[in-house]
Amino acid sequence: MTLTPYRETLALPGLKSLLIVATLARIPILAGSVTLTLQVVNELGRGYGAAGLVGAAFTVGSSLGAPVMGWFVDRRGLRPMLVLTTIAEVAFWTTAQAMPYWPLLLAAVFGGFLSLPAFSVTRQSIAALTPESKRLPAFALDSMATELSFMAGPALGVLIATTAGPRASMVAIAVGLLLAGVGLYTLNPPIRATHETPVSAGERVPRSSWLKPRLIGVLAVSMAATLVLSGSDVAVVAVLRDTGELSWTGVVLAMWAVYSLIGGFAYGTIKRGLAPVLLLAPMALLTIPVGLGGHHWWLLALLLLPAGALCAPTITASADAMSRLTPASARGEAMGLHNSALTVGVALGSPVAGLVMDTWSPPWGFAAVGGLGVLVTLAVLPAELRRRKIAQAADAPATAAAPAANAVAMRPRPEASADVLGSTDTLEAGAAGPAVELPRRRPPG
Repeated sequence: MTLTPYRETLALPGLKSLLIVATLARIPILAGSVTLTLQVVNELGRGYGAAGLVGAAFTVGSSLGAPVMGWFVDRRGLRPMLVLTTIAEVAFWTTAQAMPYWPLLLAAVFGGFLSLPAFSVTRQSIAALTPESKRLPAFALDSMATELSFMAGPALGVLIATTAGPRASMVAIAVGLLLAGVGLYTLNPPIRATHETPVSAGERVPRSSWLKPRLIGVLAVSMAATLVLSGSDVAVVAVLRDTGELSWTGVVLAMWAVYSLIGGFAYGTIKRGLAPVLLLAPMALLTIPVGLGGHHWWLLALLLLPAGALCAPTITASADAMSRLTPASARGEAMGLHNSALTVGVALGSPVAGLVMDTWSPPWGFAAVGGLGVLVTLAVLPAELRRRKIAQAADAPATAAAPAANAVAMRPRPEASADVLGSTDTLEAGAAGPAVELPRRRPPG
């Protein structure tokens, strides 16, 4: 393993500052879900089902809004979208803390729809800032930074809510999102590379030219990956609670996050990435038996290792694939769709695992979400293998013809040799060919 890919990637202008601002901007976003739950349960006196409904409303709005905001960026640029979503976010979080339940439920849909799309904007900017040869380590860095935000955001939201109250936590989120919006607006990271057509040119491409089955397959894999992750998250808590080791939950989840960070770091150092479905397959398959270690927290943590190490690589590979399969003029919308797929997976994983665990037992939660991941793999994998086979078949004739072509090109022609040997000018010049200037090789890039 070498650090060279990361050194070279972080040396690219603008990338380091983008990752720092994006990591900080995501913390208040990720604190929102748990804060909404505590607000509904503690302040409004409702049950967890009602709280889950508000969270689901916000998630639905966010999933619908992400591609729309991405489309807006493709048409109008980044800053107008940041102004709109930052104002909307601050307005929602400052007023939501004083709303009764039903107005809050309705407002959550609109708050989610106009939520600050820090995740998709960051990935869109990474694609603009990095050449294709550096995108894999760049997206790996972004995935690891996201993991850190996931570790900090919910914990910070719970800390403020339990010490100062959920209302104070919601106001703190509003302040954090205001700072996040201002930070991204000030940084103004590029959304198009220097060699790509700028937004001002008004270039349009039909959606049918890029929203093709292969890209839809990447979206399905992205959704399945986060479904497995969020379902496993709930299953860890349920299994440890069932065996009387709930106090070790924080340790197990922290170790799981560390596995993901290590896996993402290692994946970013390889020269050529893998198709997302090839990473989802082992991750989902290795999640199924994790529940067998539920009787001992340390065994559960150990069984999470192989699947956990594939979490960040799978998300990294999906973001990398989206950037390569989408034209620059539609990249914002595509990254918005990618963010929606990830969000939908998170929203589905918990209830799926919960329903199965309530019906049978907690260890079956891992088997349920892992099994769904395997089913998505089986649906997408044949098309990916078929595409690879066609690509290899297309490359084979060119590879086989190259040596023959080189041999023909290097074979001396009798008439050319005679011309050269019979040329008085050539012999006097001491050259082995016509005295003309050879074409210079065009420098790469």
